[in-house]
Amino acid sequence: MNEPARTLKSLTLSIAAVERDTGLTKDTLRVWERRYGFPRPERDGSGERAYPLEQVEKLRIVKRLMDGGHRPGRLVPMPIEALTQLSASTVDVPRRMAGGNSILDLKSYLALIRSHDVDALRRLLLQTQMRIGLARFVVEVVVPLNTMVGDAWMRGQLEIFEEHAYIECLHGVLRKALGGIPEAAPLDRPRVLLTTLPGEPHSLGLLLAEALLALEGARVVSLGVQTPVWDISLAAVAHRSDIVALGFTGCMNPNQVVDGLTELRSKLPPAVELWVGGSAPVLHRRTVDGVMAFASLEDIRPQVERWRHGSS
Repeated sequence: MNEPARTLKSLTLSIAAVERDTGLTKDTLRVWERRYGFPRPERDGSGERAYPLEQVEKLRIVKRLMDGGHRPGRLVPMPIEALTQLSASTVDVPRRMAGGNSILDLKSYLALIRSHDVDALRRLLLQTQMRIGLARFVVEVVVPLNTMVGDAWMRGQLEIFEEHAYIECLHGVLRKALGGIPEAAPLDRPRVLLTTLPGEPHSLGLLLAEALLALEGARVVSLGVQTPVWDISLAAVAHRSDIVALGFTGCMNPNQVVDGLTELRSKLPPAVELWVGGSAPVLHRRTVDGVMAFASLEDIRPQVERWRHGSS
């Protein structure tokens, strides 16, 4: 009867799998192993590092807390029980939604995610989007719900597959909503190029930005994720972009973010604005000349208006 539990406990992940699963680079894992004595990987038959699942779970929580501004030197030596308690005490409560809605309404989405009723989740998301409109749906529902889902995952209340199912469902709802927005005319401006740098695999932020930009009448071209810097600059010229906008979730090393933005800024034509946004703390702690860091998606509308006023 205990065999499945023993089998699960004995499972390990390779260093490449841990990097993909947690967003922590291989170099970071090795440095922490030397500096803090954690993680403590085993060795497989080939002598390669093999990470037990309980260590990977702790690494996930550490990464989430780092994204929230905590420093690894404090986090890594802490036992997982203390990390879980810290994450519970530092969770950002989604703000009260306009129209009388509250955090209690968002819990109905979480319940559907946990029940694995994807069809009901999709219907609820679609109904909400149609009732309050796409702009309010993005800002007042999706953004705080994403925070709640991420926090639930960090506290062990959601499995990775449940979070992934939610993200895929949300992608479908947003794509359907985008299909209902009249396409911008070829001469409409600003022309915005959306993508992420190599090492940033998350695309949901790009889709949310695309929705709000499309509602403002901008002409948007999305390259998807992980586009090399040189190719971003080539695409900006090819599409005659007025703005290049990048998303960051905090899974990249801060130095890589700063170096990548510095290089990209130097390769873009001077007239092309470079916008960045997302949950990566480095965007606001280490500013890069010529790069505009957005505090939230709500900055998009006034910045589009500013750009139009300045170009008229």
